[in-house]
Amino acid sequence: MIEENPQDIQKAELIVGIPSYNEAALISYPTERASEGLVKYFGDKNSVIINCDNYSTDGTREAFLNTATEVPKIYISTPEGVRGKGNNFKNLFKKACELQARAVIVVDADLKSITPRWIKGLGEPLFDDFGFVAPLYVRHKYDGTITNNIAYPMTRCLYGRRVRQPIGGDFGFSGELAEVYLQQKDWTPAVAEYGIDIWMTTTAMCHGEAICQSYMGRPKVHKPKDPGESLGPMFSQVVGTIFDMMIKNSVFWKEVRWSKPTAIYGFGLGEMEMPPPVDVDLERLYEKFRTGFEAYSSLWQDVLTKNLFRKLSEVRALPLSGFEFPANLWAETLVDFAVAYKAGKDRERLMDSLIPIYFGRTCSFVIESEPMTIQQAEELIEEQCSVFECAKPYLLKRWFGAE
Repeated sequence: MIEENPQDIQKAELIVGIPSYNEAALISYPTERASEGLVKYFGDKNSVIINCDNYSTDGTREAFLNTATEVPKIYISTPEGVRGKGNNFKNLFKKACELQARAVIVVDADLKSITPRWIKGLGEPLFDDFGFVAPLYVRHKYDGTITNNIAYPMTRCLYGRRVRQPIGGDFGFSGELAEVYLQQKDWTPAVAEYGIDIWMTTTAMCHGEAICQSYMGRPKVHKPKDPGESLGPMFSQVVGTIFDMMIKNSVFWKEVRWSKPTAIYGFGLGEMEMPPPVDVDLERLYEKFRTGFEAYSSLWQDVLTKNLFRKLSEVRALPLSGFEFPANLWAETLVDFAVAYKAGKDRERLMDSLIPIYFGRTCSFVIESEPMTIQQAEELIEEQCSVFECAKPYLLKRWFGAE
């Protein structure tokens, strides 16, 4: 680990960590807001801001260290050539333990909407007996489609906790939980990259941590992406980590039947602001789903039950004007893919083949939620989660019946 500690900080009660890779243009803003939040709300605490970087070559280190802040700063980095958000977090866990931190807050380096109050919201519950704090913010109904259609409903169905943003990117966790994270043996290549957020949330759930969600008061504004554009490795790393955690924690989730609400901290603070729009190319989502059949039809027939494959084929035959991919078909499809993943057959191709089906479900969600307000779309997502929970017996039968 490369480190620059200009003020020779040896101990800190509270840390704000900012993971980054080539964020020189954006990192100063969250750094300034973090410092203001620490001074305003945690003036009695010994605090530090840490940039955990991936050896950026665009001047991220200089931009961070040269940002004027009242709170001292430390720069740490992976060695040259070592990438991955999870690897940044691993360095942060180690540093938090070294500094004997009681609480750690993490915010994304590309955040444009962060306010000092975010630091209060993510940090205060950690000094009030909570071990893990997830964010709760207004997002555009088309932003975070992996969260809305996979991470949130799967996490709810499996572990029985309603954490709306299990891969939100902004978190709080205790110093004790940082030690727990370091002790885990399931540090896969996916966790070392984009799988880290869902891994942290799930690990906290399975270790019985006191979890709360904190209302951020403002929408999350960062670099938005059309869900139909290239997903890159993020999709397979996040979903692969969900499946890996299913295998590791099956004894835990086997006993979970229904979900329960998670405490909300500071709800109703601030005005309801509208998040920026997210443009979606519906035709591209529809075509990518349909062309998936040409590439993966034989694989899908191996993975899915006959009944599910037949239903999926019926969905494919629908025109875009009347397109509908039902939530229960989607939930059972994910179950079948998880079971195939567990069997270990060509996991990379398996994950690639899930992407067109995900595009089909996303297309259907966009069509159904198009006339809805953000609140109505939220209710639709909650309904989908209930469908996933109702699919739990199907999961138990497919998962444990195969043993």
